[in-house]
Amino acid sequence: MTTSQQPRAQWLGRWGFVLAATGSAVGLGNIWKFPYMTGEHGGGAFVLVYLACILAVGVPVMMTEIAFGRRGRGSPIDAVRRVVAESGRSPGWSLLGWMAMLCGFMILSFYVVVAGWSFSYLWKMISGGLAGSGVDDMVAIFVANNENPLNLGFWSTLVTLATMLIVGKGVQAGIEKSVSWMMPGMVVMLLILIAYGVFSGGFGEAWRFLFSFDAGSLSSDGMLAALGHAFFTLSLASGAILTYGSYLPARASIVRTTFSVAVADTLVALMAGLAIFPVIFANGMDPGEGPGLIFMSLPLAFQAMPLGTLFGILFFVMLSMAALTSAISMVEATVSWLVDNKGVTRRTAAWGSGILLWLISTLAMLSFNLGADWTFAGRHFFDWLDYLTSRWMMPLGGLGMVLLAGFVLKSETFRDELGLSPRWYALWLFMVRYVSPLGILVIFVDALGIARVEFGAHWPWLLAVLVAVTLTGELASPRLRKALGG
Repeated sequence: MTTSQQPRAQWLGRWGFVLAATGSAVGLGNIWKFPYMTGEHGGGAFVLVYLACILAVGVPVMMTEIAFGRRGRGSPIDAVRRVVAESGRSPGWSLLGWMAMLCGFMILSFYVVVAGWSFSYLWKMISGGLAGSGVDDMVAIFVANNENPLNLGFWSTLVTLATMLIVGKGVQAGIEKSVSWMMPGMVVMLLILIAYGVFSGGFGEAWRFLFSFDAGSLSSDGMLAALGHAFFTLSLASGAILTYGSYLPARASIVRTTFSVAVADTLVALMAGLAIFPVIFANGMDPGEGPGLIFMSLPLAFQAMPLGTLFGILFFVMLSMAALTSAISMVEATVSWLVDNKGVTRRTAAWGSGILLWLISTLAMLSFNLGADWTFAGRHFFDWLDYLTSRWMMPLGGLGMVLLAGFVLKSETFRDELGLSPRWYALWLFMVRYVSPLGILVIFVDALGIARVEFGAHWPWLLAVLVAVTLTGELASPRLRKALGG
Protein backbone atom coordinates (compact mmCIF):
# COMPACT_ATOMS: atom_id res chain seq x y z
CA MET A 1 0.00 0.00 0.00
CA THR A 2 2.88 2.29 -0.82
CA THR A 3 0.79 4.73 -2.81
CA SER A 4 -2.00 5.14 -0.30
CA GLN A 5 -2.60 8.65 0.94
CA GLN A 6 -2.21 9.37 4.63
CA PRO A 7 -5.51 10.40 6.26
CA ARG A 8 -6.09 13.40 8.47
CA ALA A 9 -8.03 11.22 10.90
CA GLN A 10 -8.88 7.59 11.46
CA TRP A 11 -11.40 5.57 13.41
CA LEU A 12 -9.97 4.51 16.74
CA GLY A 13 -10.58 0.92 15.66
CA ARG A 14 -12.40 -1.28 13.18
CA TRP A 15 -15.52 -1.25 15.34
CA GLY A 16 -15.71 2.52 15.04
CA PHE A 17 -16.22 2.06 11.32
CA VAL A 18 -18.60 -0.88 11.81
CA LEU A 19 -20.82 1.11 14.18
CA ALA A 20 -20.77 4.20 11.97
CA ALA A 21 -21.45 2.27 8.76
CA THR A 22 -24.18 0.21 10.42
CA GLY A 23 -25.71 3.43 11.72
CA SER A 24 -25.65 4.75 8.17
CA ALA A 25 -27.32 1.60 6.85
CA VAL A 26 -29.99 1.33 9.57
CA GLY A 27 -32.29 4.21 8.76
CA LEU A 28 -36.00 4.92 9.05
CA GLY A 29 -36.89 2.80 6.05
CA ASN A 30 -34.98 -0.19 7.33
CA ILE A 31 -36.86 -0.19 10.64
CA TRP A 32 -40.22 -0.84 9.00
CA LYS A 33 -39.56 -1.71 5.35
CA PHE A 34 -37.34 -4.79 5.60
CA PRO A 35 -39.47 -6.57 8.24
CA TYR A 36 -42.61 -5.83 6.25
CA MET A 37 -41.08 -7.05 2.98
CA THR A 38 -39.92 -10.20 4.74
CA GLY A 39 -43.41 -11.07 5.93
CA GLU A 40 -45.09 -10.07 2.68
CA HIS A 41 -42.80 -12.10 0.42
CA GLY A 42 -42.45 -15.50 1.99
CA GLY A 43 -40.75 -14.98 5.35
CA GLY A 44 -37.65 -17.14 5.56
CA ALA A 45 -37.63 -17.63 1.77
CA PHE A 46 -37.31 -13.88 1.30
CA VAL A 47 -34.55 -13.67 3.93
CA LEU A 48 -32.63 -16.43 2.14
CA VAL A 49 -32.85 -14.66 -1.22
CA TYR A 50 -32.02 -11.32 0.41
CA LEU A 51 -28.87 -12.78 1.97
CA ALA A 52 -27.85 -14.22 -1.41
CA CYS A 53 -28.37 -10.77 -2.97
CA ILE A 54 -26.33 -9.17 -0.18
CA LEU A 55 -23.48 -11.58 -0.99
CA ALA A 56 -23.80 -11.13 -4.76
CA VAL A 57 -24.36 -7.36 -4.93
CA GLY A 58 -24.17 -5.57 -1.59
CA VAL A 59 -20.95 -7.02 -0.15
CA PRO A 60 -18.81 -6.78 -3.35
CA VAL A 61 -19.90 -3.19 -4.00
CA MET A 62 -19.33 -2.21 -0.36
CA MET A 63 -15.86 -3.79 -0.37
CA THR A 64 -15.09 -1.82 -3.52
CA GLU A 65 -16.23 1.50 -2.03
CA ILE A 66 -14.29 0.97 1.19
CA ALA A 67 -11.18 0.04 -0.82
CA PHE A 68 -11.57 3.20 -2.93
CA GLY A 69 -11.89 5.31 0.22
CA ARG A 70 -8.95 3.82 2.09
CA ARG A 71 -6.70 3.81 -0.98
CA GLY A 72 -7.52 7.41 -1.88
CA ARG A 73 -7.79 8.73 1.70
CA GLY A 74 -10.20 11.53 0.92
CA SER A 75 -13.73 12.54 -0.03
CA PRO A 76 -15.37 10.53 -2.83
CA ILE A 77 -14.12 13.03 -5.39
CA ASP A 78 -10.52 13.05 -4.16
CA ALA A 79 -10.37 9.33 -3.44
CA VAL A 80 -11.59 8.31 -6.89
CA ARG A 81 -9.31 10.86 -8.57
CA ARG A 82 -6.23 9.60 -6.69
CA VAL A 83 -6.95 5.92 -7.28
CA VAL A 84 -7.62 6.56 -10.98
CA ALA A 85 -4.40 8.58 -11.28
CA GLU A 86 -2.47 5.72 -9.68
CA SER A 87 -3.57 3.49 -12.58
CA GLY A 88 -2.84 6.18 -15.17
CA ARG A 89 -6.47 6.50 -16.22
CA SER A 90 -8.52 9.54 -17.22
CA PRO A 91 -9.36 11.99 -14.42
CA GLY A 92 -12.85 12.11 -15.93
CA TRP A 93 -13.66 9.06 -13.81
CA SER A 94 -13.73 11.37 -10.79
CA LEU A 95 -17.23 12.32 -11.97
CA LEU A 96 -18.33 9.17 -10.14
CA GLY A 97 -17.07 10.78 -6.94
CA TRP A 98 -18.95 13.98 -7.70
CA MET A 99 -22.12 11.98 -8.35
CA ALA A 100 -21.77 10.07 -5.07
CA MET A 101 -21.20 13.22 -3.02
CA LEU A 102 -24.08 15.07 -4.68
CA CYS A 103 -26.34 12.05 -4.31
CA GLY A 104 -25.73 11.83 -0.57
CA PHE A 105 -26.41 15.54 -0.10
CA MET A 106 -29.61 15.38 -2.15
CA ILE A 107 -30.86 12.36 -0.18
CA LEU A 108 -30.16 14.16 3.08
CA SER A 109 -32.05 17.22 1.82
CA PHE A 110 -35.34 15.32 1.94
CA TYR A 111 -34.31 12.80 4.59
CA VAL A 112 -34.06 15.45 7.32
CA VAL A 113 -37.75 16.19 6.72
CA VAL A 114 -38.66 12.53 7.22
CA ALA A 115 -36.28 12.31 10.19
CA GLY A 116 -38.10 15.31 11.63
CA TRP A 117 -41.23 13.15 11.81
CA SER A 118 -39.54 10.77 14.25
CA PHE A 119 -38.31 13.62 16.48
CA SER A 120 -41.75 15.24 16.33
CA TYR A 121 -43.47 12.00 17.32
CA LEU A 122 -41.02 11.48 20.16
CA TRP A 123 -42.10 14.83 21.58
CA LYS A 124 -45.77 14.03 20.97
CA MET A 125 -45.34 10.76 22.83
CA ILE A 126 -43.68 12.51 25.78
CA SER A 127 -46.19 15.37 25.91
CA GLY A 128 -49.31 13.30 25.33
CA GLY A 129 -49.97 14.73 21.87
CA LEU A 130 -50.76 11.31 20.36
CA ALA A 131 -53.96 10.70 22.29
CA GLY A 132 -56.61 9.35 19.97
CA SER A 133 -59.35 6.78 19.80
CA GLY A 134 -58.88 5.40 16.31
CA VAL A 135 -56.88 5.30 13.09
CA ASP A 136 -58.74 8.36 11.76
CA ASP A 137 -57.48 10.38 14.73
CA MET A 138 -53.90 9.27 14.03
CA VAL A 139 -54.23 10.12 10.35
CA ALA A 140 -55.49 13.58 11.31
CA ILE A 141 -52.51 14.07 13.65
CA PHE A 142 -50.07 12.99 10.94
CA VAL A 143 -51.64 15.25 8.31
CA ALA A 144 -51.74 18.22 10.71
CA ASN A 145 -48.08 17.59 11.57
CA ASN A 146 -47.12 18.00 7.91
CA GLU A 147 -49.52 20.77 6.97
CA ASN A 148 -48.03 23.17 9.52
CA PRO A 149 -44.81 24.54 7.95
CA LEU A 150 -43.61 26.05 11.23
CA ASN A 151 -43.98 22.74 13.04
CA LEU A 152 -42.47 20.57 10.32
CA GLY A 153 -39.77 23.14 9.63
CA PHE A 154 -38.82 23.28 13.31
CA TRP A 155 -38.23 19.54 13.58
CA SER A 156 -36.33 19.23 10.29
CA THR A 157 -34.19 22.20 11.37
CA LEU A 158 -33.51 20.47 14.69
CA VAL A 159 -32.29 17.36 12.82
CA THR A 160 -30.03 19.55 10.66
CA LEU A 161 -28.56 21.32 13.69
CA ALA A 162 -27.94 18.06 15.58
CA THR A 163 -26.29 16.51 12.52
CA MET A 164 -23.95 19.42 11.94
CA LEU A 165 -23.08 19.70 15.62
CA ILE A 166 -21.89 16.08 15.65
CA VAL A 167 -20.12 16.16 12.29
CA GLY A 168 -18.44 19.46 13.13
CA LYS A 169 -16.67 17.87 16.11
CA GLY A 170 -14.71 15.54 13.86
CA VAL A 171 -14.37 11.85 13.07
CA GLN A 172 -13.39 10.59 16.52
CA ALA A 173 -14.82 13.21 18.89
CA GLY A 174 -18.01 13.69 16.88
CA ILE A 175 -19.07 10.80 14.67
CA GLU A 176 -17.36 7.84 16.35
CA LYS A 177 -18.13 9.00 19.88
CA SER A 178 -21.79 9.55 19.01
CA VAL A 179 -22.40 6.24 17.24
CA SER A 180 -20.50 4.38 19.99
CA TRP A 181 -23.46 4.98 22.30
CA MET A 182 -26.32 5.55 19.85
CA MET A 183 -25.99 2.20 18.07
CA PRO A 184 -25.65 0.06 21.23
CA GLY A 185 -28.41 2.15 22.78
CA MET A 186 -30.68 1.43 19.83
CA VAL A 187 -29.99 -2.32 20.13
CA VAL A 188 -30.73 -2.25 23.88
CA MET A 189 -34.06 -0.51 23.26
CA LEU A 190 -34.90 -3.06 20.56
CA LEU A 191 -34.16 -5.88 23.01
CA ILE A 192 -36.45 -4.29 25.61
CA LEU A 193 -39.24 -3.96 23.05
CA ILE A 194 -38.70 -7.57 21.90
CA ALA A 195 -38.85 -8.76 25.51
CA TYR A 196 -42.19 -7.01 25.89
CA GLY A 197 -43.36 -8.52 22.60
CA VAL A 198 -42.69 -12.04 23.89
CA PHE A 199 -45.42 -11.52 26.52
CA SER A 200 -47.76 -9.42 24.38
CA GLY A 201 -49.68 -12.33 22.89
CA GLY A 202 -48.64 -11.57 19.32
CA PHE A 203 -45.05 -12.82 19.32
CA GLY A 204 -45.82 -16.25 17.85
CA GLU A 205 -47.79 -14.73 14.98
CA ALA A 206 -45.03 -12.17 14.38
CA TRP A 207 -42.40 -14.93 14.32
CA ARG A 208 -44.39 -16.90 11.73
CA PHE A 209 -44.96 -13.74 9.69
CA LEU A 210 -41.22 -13.07 9.55
CA PHE A 211 -39.64 -16.51 9.38
CA SER A 212 -42.09 -19.08 8.03
CA PHE A 213 -40.50 -20.53 4.89
CA ASP A 214 -43.03 -20.24 2.06
CA ALA A 215 -41.20 -20.53 -1.25
CA GLY A 216 -44.44 -20.35 -3.19
CA SER A 217 -45.21 -16.84 -1.97
CA LEU A 218 -41.92 -15.41 -3.23
CA SER A 219 -42.86 -13.90 -6.57
CA SER A 220 -40.81 -11.91 -9.03
CA ASP A 221 -41.81 -8.81 -7.07
CA GLY A 222 -40.30 -10.38 -3.96
CA MET A 223 -37.08 -11.26 -5.77
CA LEU A 224 -36.74 -7.71 -7.05
CA ALA A 225 -37.54 -6.32 -3.60
CA ALA A 226 -34.79 -8.47 -2.08
CA LEU A 227 -32.30 -7.43 -4.75
CA GLY A 228 -33.13 -3.74 -4.50
CA HIS A 229 -33.07 -3.67 -0.71
CA ALA A 230 -29.75 -5.52 -0.64
CA PHE A 231 -28.26 -2.65 -2.64
CA PHE A 232 -29.99 0.35 -1.08
CA THR A 233 -29.87 -0.74 2.58
CA LEU A 234 -26.06 -0.53 2.85
CA SER A 235 -25.93 3.18 1.89
CA LEU A 236 -24.01 2.35 -1.28
CA ALA A 237 -23.32 4.87 -4.06
CA SER A 238 -24.18 7.83 -1.82
CA GLY A 239 -20.64 8.76 -0.76
CA ALA A 240 -21.16 7.69 2.85
CA ILE A 241 -19.37 4.32 2.86
CA LEU A 242 -16.56 5.54 0.60
CA THR A 243 -15.89 8.50 2.89
CA TYR A 244 -16.09 6.39 6.03
CA GLY A 245 -13.67 3.96 4.36
CA SER A 246 -11.15 6.77 3.98
CA TYR A 247 -10.85 6.84 7.79
CA LEU A 248 -10.35 3.07 8.12
CA PRO A 249 -6.94 2.12 9.60
CA ALA A 250 -4.58 0.31 7.27
CA ARG A 251 -4.42 -2.71 9.56
CA ALA A 252 -8.20 -3.29 9.52
CA SER A 253 -9.53 -6.03 7.26
CA ILE A 254 -11.91 -4.64 4.66
CA VAL A 255 -13.48 -8.07 4.15
CA ARG A 256 -14.26 -8.74 7.81
CA THR A 257 -15.42 -5.16 8.28
CA THR A 258 -17.81 -5.37 5.31
CA PHE A 259 -19.33 -8.64 6.47
CA SER A 260 -19.70 -7.25 10.00
CA VAL A 261 -21.72 -4.29 8.69
CA ALA A 262 -23.87 -6.47 6.42
CA VAL A 263 -24.66 -8.91 9.23
CA ALA A 264 -25.33 -6.15 11.77
CA ASP A 265 -27.63 -4.30 9.36
CA THR A 266 -29.65 -7.46 8.67
CA LEU A 267 -29.87 -8.46 12.36
CA VAL A 268 -31.04 -4.99 13.44
CA ALA A 269 -33.72 -5.00 10.72
CA LEU A 270 -35.00 -8.42 11.81
CA MET A 271 -34.90 -7.36 15.46
CA ALA A 272 -37.00 -4.33 14.52
CA GLY A 273 -39.54 -6.72 13.04
CA LEU A 274 -39.61 -8.77 16.24
CA ALA A 275 -40.09 -5.54 18.21
CA ILE A 276 -42.82 -4.02 16.03
CA PHE A 277 -45.00 -6.85 14.75
CA PRO A 278 -45.89 -8.54 18.07
CA VAL A 279 -47.45 -5.23 19.14
CA ILE A 280 -49.25 -4.91 15.79
CA PHE A 281 -50.63 -8.46 15.81
CA ALA A 282 -51.56 -8.36 19.50
CA ASN A 283 -53.77 -5.36 18.74
CA GLY A 284 -55.32 -6.80 15.58
CA MET A 285 -53.72 -4.27 13.22
CA ASP A 286 -52.61 -4.56 9.61
CA PRO A 287 -48.83 -5.13 9.31
CA GLY A 288 -48.72 -3.89 5.72
CA GLU A 289 -49.25 -0.18 6.16
CA GLY A 290 -45.75 1.01 5.27
CA PRO A 291 -44.77 4.31 6.95
CA GLY A 292 -48.24 4.47 8.43
CA LEU A 293 -47.30 1.48 10.56
CA ILE A 294 -44.89 3.63 12.55
CA PHE A 295 -46.67 6.97 12.62
CA MET A 296 -50.33 5.90 12.74
CA SER A 297 -50.82 2.29 13.84
CA LEU A 298 -48.08 1.92 16.45
CA PRO A 299 -49.10 4.99 18.51
CA LEU A 300 -52.56 3.43 18.84
CA ALA A 301 -51.03 0.13 19.89
CA PHE A 302 -48.87 1.84 22.50
CA GLN A 303 -51.99 3.43 24.01
CA ALA A 304 -53.51 -0.01 24.51
CA MET A 305 -50.39 -1.45 26.17
CA PRO A 306 -49.47 -1.50 29.85
CA LEU A 307 -46.71 1.10 30.26
CA GLY A 308 -47.45 2.04 26.65
CA THR A 309 -46.17 5.59 26.98
CA LEU A 310 -42.81 4.33 28.24
CA PHE A 311 -42.47 1.81 25.41
CA GLY A 312 -43.62 4.41 22.90
CA ILE A 313 -40.94 6.82 24.10
CA LEU A 314 -38.31 4.07 23.86
CA PHE A 315 -39.41 3.26 20.32
CA PHE A 316 -39.33 6.83 19.04
CA VAL A 317 -35.99 7.50 20.76
CA MET A 318 -34.65 4.47 18.88
CA LEU A 319 -36.20 5.70 15.63
CA SER A 320 -34.69 9.16 16.12
CA MET A 321 -31.25 7.62 16.72
CA ALA A 322 -31.56 5.61 13.51
CA ALA A 323 -32.49 8.76 11.63
CA LEU A 324 -29.62 10.77 13.09
CA THR A 325 -26.87 8.19 12.45
CA SER A 326 -27.98 7.99 8.80
CA ALA A 327 -28.05 11.77 8.45
CA ILE A 328 -24.52 12.05 9.85
CA SER A 329 -23.14 9.68 7.22
CA MET A 330 -24.79 11.42 4.28
CA VAL A 331 -23.25 14.83 4.91
CA GLU A 332 -19.76 13.60 5.83
CA ALA A 333 -18.68 13.31 2.18
CA THR A 334 -19.44 17.00 1.55
CA VAL A 335 -17.76 18.13 4.76
CA SER A 336 -14.69 16.01 4.01
CA TRP A 337 -14.39 17.52 0.52
CA LEU A 338 -14.66 21.09 1.82
CA VAL A 339 -11.98 20.46 4.46
CA ASP A 340 -9.64 18.80 1.94
CA ASN A 341 -10.04 21.29 -0.90
CA LYS A 342 -11.22 24.65 0.41
CA GLY A 343 -8.87 25.15 3.34
CA VAL A 344 -11.63 25.57 5.90
CA THR A 345 -11.92 24.04 9.33
CA ARG A 346 -14.21 21.08 9.88
CA ARG A 347 -16.54 23.19 11.99
CA THR A 348 -16.82 25.84 9.25
CA ALA A 349 -17.38 23.14 6.60
CA ALA A 350 -20.10 21.51 8.70
CA TRP A 351 -22.05 24.68 9.38
CA GLY A 352 -21.60 25.95 5.81
CA SER A 353 -23.01 22.65 4.53
CA GLY A 354 -25.76 22.90 7.13
CA ILE A 355 -26.92 26.30 5.87
CA LEU A 356 -27.18 25.03 2.28
CA LEU A 357 -28.85 21.84 3.48
CA TRP A 358 -31.38 23.85 5.48
CA LEU A 359 -32.30 25.96 2.45
CA ILE A 360 -32.82 22.94 0.18
CA SER A 361 -34.59 20.87 2.84
CA THR A 362 -36.94 23.79 3.50
CA LEU A 363 -38.07 23.59 -0.14
CA ALA A 364 -38.58 19.86 0.32
CA MET A 365 -40.51 20.47 3.54
CA LEU A 366 -42.80 22.99 1.83
CA SER A 367 -43.92 20.23 -0.56
CA PHE A 368 -46.20 19.04 2.25
CA ASN A 369 -47.88 22.37 2.97
CA LEU A 370 -47.37 25.83 1.41
CA GLY A 371 -45.81 24.34 -1.73
CA ALA A 372 -48.29 21.50 -2.16
CA ASP A 373 -49.32 22.99 -5.52
CA TRP A 374 -45.75 23.53 -6.74
CA THR A 375 -45.16 20.64 -9.11
CA PHE A 376 -43.05 19.97 -12.17
CA ALA A 377 -43.95 17.07 -14.47
CA GLY A 378 -46.34 15.84 -11.80
CA ARG A 379 -43.80 15.71 -8.97
CA HIS A 380 -43.15 17.93 -5.97
CA PHE A 381 -39.62 19.06 -5.10
CA PHE A 382 -39.48 16.41 -2.35
CA ASP A 383 -40.47 13.72 -4.85
CA TRP A 384 -37.90 14.86 -7.41
CA LEU A 385 -35.08 14.56 -4.88
CA ASP A 386 -36.20 11.01 -4.08
CA TYR A 387 -36.74 10.06 -7.72
CA LEU A 388 -33.42 11.34 -9.04
CA THR A 389 -31.34 9.78 -6.29
CA SER A 390 -33.01 6.37 -5.90
CA ARG A 391 -33.95 5.72 -9.54
CA TRP A 392 -30.94 7.22 -11.34
CA MET A 393 -27.95 8.37 -9.34
CA MET A 394 -27.49 5.46 -6.93
CA PRO A 395 -27.82 2.65 -9.51
CA LEU A 396 -25.64 4.47 -12.04
CA GLY A 397 -23.07 5.37 -9.39
CA GLY A 398 -22.87 1.82 -8.07
CA LEU A 399 -22.60 0.43 -11.59
CA GLY A 400 -19.84 2.87 -12.47
CA MET A 401 -17.85 2.00 -9.34
CA VAL A 402 -17.79 -1.75 -9.94
CA LEU A 403 -17.04 -1.40 -13.64
CA LEU A 404 -14.22 1.03 -12.87
CA ALA A 405 -12.76 -1.33 -10.29
CA GLY A 406 -13.28 -4.45 -12.35
CA PHE A 407 -12.23 -3.39 -15.84
CA VAL A 408 -10.38 -0.07 -15.81
CA LEU A 409 -8.00 0.14 -12.86
CA LYS A 410 -4.85 -1.86 -12.25
CA SER A 411 -5.50 -5.15 -10.53
CA GLU A 412 -2.74 -4.52 -7.96
CA THR A 413 -4.65 -1.58 -6.49
CA PHE A 414 -7.46 -3.67 -5.05
CA ARG A 415 -5.34 -6.73 -4.45
CA ASP A 416 -3.26 -4.65 -2.01
CA GLU A 417 -6.21 -2.99 -0.27
CA LEU A 418 -8.41 -6.05 0.09
CA GLY A 419 -5.60 -8.31 1.24
CA LEU A 420 -7.31 -11.40 -0.18
CA SER A 421 -5.70 -14.70 -1.10
CA PRO A 422 -5.51 -15.38 -4.87
CA ARG A 423 -8.51 -17.70 -4.61
CA TRP A 424 -10.79 -15.19 -2.92
CA TYR A 425 -9.47 -12.25 -4.93
CA ALA A 426 -10.44 -14.07 -8.13
CA LEU A 427 -13.94 -14.53 -6.73
CA TRP A 428 -14.25 -10.85 -5.77
CA LEU A 429 -13.04 -9.80 -9.22
CA PHE A 430 -15.57 -12.07 -10.90
CA MET A 431 -18.36 -10.64 -8.76
CA VAL A 432 -17.56 -6.95 -9.43
CA ARG A 433 -17.08 -7.59 -13.14
CA TYR A 434 -20.14 -9.65 -13.90
CA VAL A 435 -22.50 -10.59 -11.06
CA SER A 436 -22.83 -7.23 -9.24
CA PRO A 437 -23.21 -5.16 -12.44
CA LEU A 438 -25.92 -7.52 -13.67
CA GLY A 439 -27.79 -7.20 -10.36
CA ILE A 440 -27.55 -3.40 -10.42
CA LEU A 441 -28.77 -3.32 -14.04
CA VAL A 442 -31.82 -5.35 -13.04
CA ILE A 443 -32.52 -2.85 -10.23
CA PHE A 444 -32.05 0.06 -12.63
CA VAL A 445 -34.30 -1.36 -15.37
CA ASP A 446 -37.04 -2.29 -12.92
CA ALA A 447 -36.93 1.03 -11.04
CA LEU A 448 -37.38 3.02 -14.24
CA GLY A 449 -40.12 0.72 -15.54
CA ILE A 450 -38.18 0.12 -18.76
CA ALA A 451 -38.88 -3.62 -18.68
CA ARG A 452 -40.46 -6.13 -16.36
CA VAL A 453 -38.08 -8.71 -14.96
CA GLU A 454 -39.83 -12.03 -14.33
CA PHE A 455 -38.12 -14.81 -12.38
CA GLY A 456 -41.10 -17.17 -12.45
CA ALA A 457 -41.70 -19.97 -10.02
CA HIS A 458 -38.25 -21.44 -10.48
CA TRP A 459 -36.41 -18.93 -8.30
CA PRO A 460 -34.94 -21.66 -6.03
CA TRP A 461 -33.12 -23.08 -9.04
CA LEU A 462 -31.88 -19.63 -10.05
CA LEU A 463 -30.62 -19.11 -6.50
CA ALA A 464 -28.91 -22.49 -6.51
CA VAL A 465 -27.18 -21.69 -9.80
CA LEU A 466 -26.03 -18.30 -8.45
CA VAL A 467 -24.57 -19.88 -5.35
CA ALA A 468 -22.94 -22.68 -7.33
CA VAL A 469 -21.37 -20.27 -9.81
CA THR A 470 -20.02 -17.87 -7.23
CA LEU A 471 -18.68 -20.45 -4.81
CA THR A 472 -17.31 -23.08 -7.16
CA GLY A 473 -13.63 -23.77 -6.71
CA GLU A 474 -13.12 -23.46 -10.45
CA LEU A 475 -13.46 -19.69 -10.11
CA ALA A 476 -10.23 -19.62 -8.14
CA SER A 477 -8.19 -21.71 -10.52
CA PRO A 478 -4.94 -20.22 -11.86
CA ARG A 479 -6.32 -20.40 -15.39
CA LEU A 480 -9.39 -18.31 -14.49
CA ARG A 481 -7.35 -15.80 -12.50
CA LYS A 482 -5.18 -15.29 -15.57
CA ALA A 483 -8.24 -14.90 -17.80
CA LEU A 484 -9.70 -12.33 -15.41
CA GLY A 485 -6.47 -10.39 -15.30
CA GLY A 486 -6.03 -11.15 -11.60
